[in-house]
Amino acid sequence: MHHFPSMIGAAVLSILATGHAFADTVTITDITGRQVEVETPVQRVMLGEGRQAFFTAVLDSENPFARVVGWRDDFKEADPDSFAAYREKFPQIDAIPTFDGFKEGTFNIEQAVSLNPDVMILNLEAKAATDEAGYEQKLAAVGIPIVYVDFRENPFANTIKSMQIIGDLYGEQDRAAEFNTFFTEQMARVTEIIGAQADLKRPLVFVERAGGYSEDCCMSFGAANFGEMVEIAGGTNMATPFIPGTFGTVNAEQVIASNPDMVIVTGGNWDAYVPGGAWVGVAPGADMDVARNKLAALMQRPAFTGVKAVESGNVHAIWHQFYNNPYSFVAVQQLAKWQHPDLFESLDPEATLKELHSRFLPIDYRPGYWVSLK
Repeated sequence: MHHFPSMIGAAVLSILATGHAFADTVTITDITGRQVEVETPVQRVMLGEGRQAFFTAVLDSENPFARVVGWRDDFKEADPDSFAAYREKFPQIDAIPTFDGFKEGTFNIEQAVSLNPDVMILNLEAKAATDEAGYEQKLAAVGIPIVYVDFRENPFANTIKSMQIIGDLYGEQDRAAEFNTFFTEQMARVTEIIGAQADLKRPLVFVERAGGYSEDCCMSFGAANFGEMVEIAGGTNMATPFIPGTFGTVNAEQVIASNPDMVIVTGGNWDAYVPGGAWVGVAPGADMDVARNKLAALMQRPAFTGVKAVESGNVHAIWHQFYNNPYSFVAVQQLAKWQHPDLFESLDPEATLKELHSRFLPIDYRPGYWVSLK
């Protein structure tokens, strides 16, 4: 057996250990149009949100946390059921260092430096706070580039581009392209049918954002996010005229006056924020009877008195997290099926979600993402 000269051996070992032997400095154009120089494929990634695990799961399916050296501490609290499913399979999830969000203004540059990341991936909605605090410049000064992606502000324009960007960062371009093809095909199953209708009768749909999360009624969506999903799926989003941006509120009287044909409540298990709250806990593995009872209870509030949707039982709840992850196409299919059951009789959104899991995700599918009163 030949012995390497120790220095060469050490060098080879360090290259093998870091995987940086083939790193290239590339210019990434992020979702905001910023041009950012990054050494790729990245090995050490900071995630601006823990729920960005929804895209790392697609691109690093063997181990979605292999490259994650730090993340914001929101996944466990905002979506404990998904977190638990990943933790079962990847117990090291508990050891990932966490940090506070940018909006709180408590982000710690020293901590970021100590984690030695190749890149920090931020969601677009963090940009205003990041700009205000000058984090981009501060992190650039210590050699940490920021790359913005978006699955929330404008998901149907930005999801495919965002997955391409992360694919480029990860050196997983083929995997990103495969996912994007699936996304495009599954969206087309709705948009082609809706687009082919000469005289589509669009139901008036009220989406209550995180119904029961607070005492107040009613948070909702303007023409973007779930509001846009309703429209793509052949409905009319009730709150669009009243909410100029993506998110906002409409008052109870307005819901009664508009008298929607359908009500859709976004829900999740928010025990960490509002213990024992009135929210509807739809999520992977949720108890459907409990969710249905809580949804029915929400419809007893004054805002829904005598409303057509409630009178006819045309009331549904859907997993809130579809609003900020690459799986939004599943929600579009489910909304289409609720809004136009006759047109989408053969569409099976649950089968789509199962296929997403079997082809792209490392955890098994668990039902519980939506529920209906009828």
